[in-house]
Amino acid sequence: MAKRFYFFLTSLLLPVLAFAQETPADQGAETTGTTIDEKIQAVFEPITAAVESVVFYPINIAGFEIPFVLPWLIVGAAIFTVYMGFINITAFKHALDVVRGKFDDPDDEGEVSHFQALTAALSGTVGVGNIAGVAFAVALGGPGATFWMIIAGLLGMTSKFVECTLGLMYRDVHADGSVSGGPMYYLDKGLKEKGPGWAVLGKVLAVMFSIACIGGSFGGGNMVQINQATQQLTEVTGGVDSFFYGRGWIFGVAMAITVGLIIIGGIKSIAKVTDKVVPFMVGVYVLGALIVLGYHITDIPAAFATIFNGAFNADALYGGIVGVLIQGFRRAAFSNEAGVGSASIAHSAAKTDEPVSEGVVALLEPFIDTVVICTMTALVIIITNYGGYGAEAAFNNKVAGTVGDITLTSAAFETVISWFPVVLSIAVILFALSTMISWSYYGLKCWTYLFGESKTNEAIYKIIFCIFVVIGSAISASAVFDFGDAMIFAMAFPNVMGLYILMPNVRRALRSYRARVASGEITRYD
Repeated sequence: MAKRFYFFLTSLLLPVLAFAQETPADQGAETTGTTIDEKIQAVFEPITAAVESVVFYPINIAGFEIPFVLPWLIVGAAIFTVYMGFINITAFKHALDVVRGKFDDPDDEGEVSHFQALTAALSGTVGVGNIAGVAFAVALGGPGATFWMIIAGLLGMTSKFVECTLGLMYRDVHADGSVSGGPMYYLDKGLKEKGPGWAVLGKVLAVMFSIACIGGSFGGGNMVQINQATQQLTEVTGGVDSFFYGRGWIFGVAMAITVGLIIIGGIKSIAKVTDKVVPFMVGVYVLGALIVLGYHITDIPAAFATIFNGAFNADALYGGIVGVLIQGFRRAAFSNEAGVGSASIAHSAAKTDEPVSEGVVALLEPFIDTVVICTMTALVIIITNYGGYGAEAAFNNKVAGTVGDITLTSAAFETVISWFPVVLSIAVILFALSTMISWSYYGLKCWTYLFGESKTNEAIYKIIFCIFVVIGSAISASAVFDFGDAMIFAMAFPNVMGLYILMPNVRRALRSYRARVASGEITRYD
């Protein structure tokens, strides 16, 4: 099966290679209006503008225009946190016990362990955003953005708990033992329980979510990732003198084949990769950050003081406290995707008959992704004086677009570890690979929800996904990448609405679960 898929995928990629070769670098950028990039840009610009006008509809808060999706996610996370009795804090230790397998029953239905489900979901969120996105937030929002990023990450833990618990409660377990779950299922089945009128709303929300998720899987979960990885690879191998300059499609084909061979086996195959790759790449990246912070250990207290002061006494350069808060919240929301609903699809495959136990595991994601990794990245940037650029220069460079986000992070690490840009490039590639394979699963489950569970439908989606890997590595049409990001955040609107409606179900289940853990009815395996 794998060999047939490999050769079929290769034959389909051949015309894509011809397409990819017509890049400005190969054909000559002087021919204005005739390059493939420009043609794609022209097609996608009006589509992207229309989608963004809805998803990122601006609202005015204290003189600042911010996208409506941001308060939609943050306010929802705050409400869920209070409603669930601050589960993000009270269940933290229990979450560690569950993910370590202390409550695993080998006879439970599902496809992957708690740990594998966690790493599969983490691989979809821990990625380029933790490296480039934090640089974006700290450059535009100053050190104080880090504080609000942490707050938003802590609140987002509860959103993940609610959506992943629901994912287990309403999943479908098929005859062959495979599992389908996620927002499209709990929106459909959960609202149907409330009556005919609610059933119609649930179906509409489920379809909306699925369409947005498929678009997001091709864009933000695929082309954005491979494009960033290709750029970083080209940069560290010589820039304009690199073999990959103008030939990014070669790397794209290699990654497409790699992705194809991994995703052909479904969530079990994906989990076998992510449960090794995610801990490794997070470990390498965190180790690098610890080395930099260790070198500047005496400066760490001052850095935290700068972060705290900047959160409440922000320089006018960054737009005051509201401007800083917006940048911090935006980075957290874009990084951990709490409330977007994507992680629920991966967690639904966990081997457990206790939905709350997997929801508890899921709340660790924003903590690892945002509170730990993003904060360490921010500290490295701040403590190295923005990689030697300085705060004001970093702000001006960001506004002017003269220094890329990954470049800023790389420069910060390079001040202590001269060879770290090479390591960072490897990390970016691994981050991109793990994000792509996880998002392929998210998109696949939404695809089969819309078009039916069959091997043919699965194969069609996987082939299309791999083709988009090559396209993403070869083009630079910003409208395509903006479209992909917009589609990911479009998922938040139907998902959070469903969470509001169904959160009483989760609270009842949580109370029952805690009572049974306390009584010993839920067995602990030591």
